[in-house]
Amino acid sequence: MARILIATDAWHPQVSGVVRTLDTTARVLRGQGHAVEVIEPTGFPQFAVPFYPEIPLCVTRTGRVYERVHKFRPDHVHISTEGPLGFWVRHYCRRMGWRFSTSYHTRFPEYLKKLARVPESVTYKFLKWFHGRSSCMMVATPSLEKELIGRGFKAPIRRWSRGVDLGTFRPRPRLATALPRPILLYVGRVSHEKGIDEFLSLKTAGTKLIVGDGPARAELEQKYPDAVFLGYRKGDALGEVYASADLFVFPSRTDTFGIVVIEALASGLPVAAYPVTGPMDIVTRDELGALDDDLGSAVSRALASGHPAACAEEGSRYTWANCTAQFLGNLVPMR
Repeated sequence: MARILIATDAWHPQVSGVVRTLDTTARVLRGQGHAVEVIEPTGFPQFAVPFYPEIPLCVTRTGRVYERVHKFRPDHVHISTEGPLGFWVRHYCRRMGWRFSTSYHTRFPEYLKKLARVPESVTYKFLKWFHGRSSCMMVATPSLEKELIGRGFKAPIRRWSRGVDLGTFRPRPRLATALPRPILLYVGRVSHEKGIDEFLSLKTAGTKLIVGDGPARAELEQKYPDAVFLGYRKGDALGEVYASADLFVFPSRTDTFGIVVIEALASGLPVAAYPVTGPMDIVTRDELGALDDDLGSAVSRALASGHPAACAEEGSRYTWANCTAQFLGNLVPMR
């Protein structure tokens, strides 16, 4: 059994695909008998990013981080995020001459440009430096790998897909509802960089149903009074919402995967999205939904062609066991 250290700046109570992936992977690894240490923000002083308050940044003495790494005595080190904790663990590994792996989860260059007007070229230069010494950079999809190679990333790239809790996200009997159908569902952060405005502005029949929260919620609730905002849902309550909708709409152009997409498929829900990294790797035939640069056209086509049984079968391929096996196979020995 291996001793695996994971460094991440994204952790609970933040609600995101990154947190879900890391938390579930760590739990599965421990269940297999591996020793897993997660260095994450809750153990350190922190402050919120002004333009993205859900993400905390740590401020602490580097020695506290180094002590955690040294005390655990890892066989493998994985650095999952490019924030302060990831940076300090990376620095410690470099100082000790240890090999380590990294993963590319989030399109920070695009987000920082939209939210804080930081030029993409500046952020990509930092990310290429950060991942450049990694012995293995893990990405979720072939299209993201191709893009990052095109941008000049040099670290060896390996695949690390994502998983679904198939006990929670599965076809279920539809709940009785007075909402007009078709019910078009969005699950995720309620913020402008997720493209939710483009979804809510569509002229479509039925009901737009929003699950999640974020800084744009109050503004969007006022602007789109016909949409229904439910706030956060978890576990079976979220699974029931998926299974009771008619279509899942994923309007983001900047996600690297989109766990919510495979949760929707596993629930028997077709997907409408843009033809971008993530959806284009997952929604690969008409029975699963439709991709189009015109989101309204994607919605119409997906409602017509989507096949719930085919969606559920495809979604069932994404298990956390397979996801964790990929992660474990990608890890590199420290020395």
